[in-house]
Amino acid sequence: MDYEDEKRDCDTYDRGNYDREKQVAIAATTLAAKLCEAVRHHRTPEAIAKPDHSPVTIADFGAQAIICRAITDAFPNDPIVAEEDAALLRQPQLAEQLEAVTAQVRSHIPTATVGLVADWIDRGNGKVGSRYWTLDPIDGTKGFLRGDQYAIALALIEDGDIKVGVLGCPALPVGEETGALFVAVRGQGTVLISLQSGSFQQVSVVASGEMRLTESIEAGHGNLSRQRQVAAAIGLTATPVAMDSQAKYGVVARGEAALYLRLPRSQTPDYRENIWDHAAGAIVVEEAGGKVTDIYGKALDFTAGAKLIHNRGIVASNGDLHDAVLAILSSEVF
Repeated sequence: MDYEDEKRDCDTYDRGNYDREKQVAIAATTLAAKLCEAVRHHRTPEAIAKPDHSPVTIADFGAQAIICRAITDAFPNDPIVAEEDAALLRQPQLAEQLEAVTAQVRSHIPTATVGLVADWIDRGNGKVGSRYWTLDPIDGTKGFLRGDQYAIALALIEDGDIKVGVLGCPALPVGEETGALFVAVRGQGTVLISLQSGSFQQVSVVASGEMRLTESIEAGHGNLSRQRQVAAAIGLTATPVAMDSQAKYGVVARGEAALYLRLPRSQTPDYRENIWDHAAGAIVVEEAGGKVTDIYGKALDFTAGAKLIHNRGIVASNGDLHDAVLAILSSEVF
C-alpha cells in the first residue's frame, strides 16, 4: 500500500475539531510504522552514531521523511520540530546509508529520490511557533535495535497547548494482536487503534489490573531507585513495567500502569527534556483521563523551544495519584 492509498484508507472516526490534522497524522504514522517494522524484520538494523554518540538508524530517518512529507503536503505553512536532520546522511561516507533510507521510503512513496528524502527529513528543522508539529520518528532507538518497545511520536501544538497526538507503538500488544496506535485530540478522548486489524476502542486510565509504576529500561533515563521509592510510598508495590520509549505513556493511558516518573538525576542537574519525547504521550494520557506535569506540578511548557527549559522531570499518572506524588516530591531538592 502506498502513501496515497494509506491516506484514503484512514478510517472515519468522530468528526470534530482538528479532524484533518488527525487523519493526516494517523496515515503518516501508520505508514512510518510499516517502514520501521519492515526494517526491523527484513534486514538487520544497524546503528549510526550521531555527534552526541546516541544511535540512529535508517528507520529513524525513513520514518521522519515519510511523516514530514505528509505534514508538508497537507499543511505547508506548519513548521515541524523533529529529532533528526539529514546533515549526517549527506556526508559522503554515509552515501550508502542514504540510499538505503531512500529505498525504504520508495517502497511506500514510489516518487522518492535521494534528494527528496534528504529534503523531507530536513523539513524537521523547523522552529517552535504559535502552531507547529513536533516529531520523534523513533523514540527508543535502543529498544528498536534490541527488538523491544519503541514509539513513533507526533503531536500538533498551538499556542503552547497540545491539540493532537498520535503515538505509534508497533511492538505493543493489543489483545492477541501486536501494534498499537494511540490517537488523542484535545477534548475528544484517546482512541487505541490496532495496527494489525484496524479495530479501535476508547481507552481510559482506570486500572485494568494491579496498579504499578512504569519506568525506563535505560538507567540514565531518570533516577530509577528514587522513582521506585516514591511509587512504593504511595502504595505501588507491584513489579514495575519496564520498557523503552513513550510506549510507557500508552500503558498508563490504557490502565496497565498508574504512574510514570522521570525524576532528575544529581549527575545531570541541568538536563531538560526534549519536547518530542513527551508531547504525543502527554496528550494521550491526559485525554484518557490522566494527568501530566513536571515534578513541581507545573504544566509542560511547549512554547520555549526544543527543550522543556521551564520544566524539570515528568510525572504522568492516572490522576488519582498525582497530588500524593507531588506532595512527596515537594520536600525534595532537585
